[in-house]
Amino acid sequence: MDYLALLQPALEEAEIGLAEGGVPVGAALFDANGSVLGRGRNRRVQDDDPSVHGETDAFRKAGRQRCYRDKILVTTLAPCWYCSGLIRQFHIGTLVVGENDTFEGHLDWLRDAGVKVVVLDNDRCKALMQQFIQQSPEIWNEDIGQC
Repeated sequence: MDYLALLQPALEEAEIGLAEGGVPVGAALFDANGSVLGRGRNRRVQDDDPSVHGETDAFRKAGRQRCYRDKILVTTLAPCWYCSGLIRQFHIGTLVVGENDTFEGHLDWLRDAGVKVVVLDNDRCKALMQQFIQQSPEIWNEDIGQC
C-alpha cells in the first residue's frame, strides 16, 4: 500500500481547514484496497463544534461500514484521546499518521490494542501545524485541551 499517496486527501483537507481559519488537521478513511470512503478536516472553529476533529469528520462522511478491521484511517497529525478512542471502539485496523512531532498522540495505546500504526514523518504536515501554532497559539492550546 502506498501510504504517502493515501496521505494526499488528508493533506488537502488540512490545507482547506487552514485556509478557513481552522486547525489544519485532515483525515481520510480508506477501504483495504485504498479507495477513499470518506474524508474530512478539523472544523471545531468553523462549525463552533468541539467534536468535529479531522478523524471524526472523515469517519462520519464514510457512513456506516459493516466492519472496520480492514479499514485504513489516515490523519495528518497523531490523534488525540477522543480520536484514538474512536479507532479502538470500531477496531480500525491501520492508522497512518502524517506526523507526530507536533503532537505525540497515543500511538502506543493504539499499538497495544493491535492497531497497525505507520508514522510518515511528513514535512508538509509538520509545516502546516507549525504555521498554525505560530498564527493561533490560543486555538491550538484549546484544541489540545490546554488552558
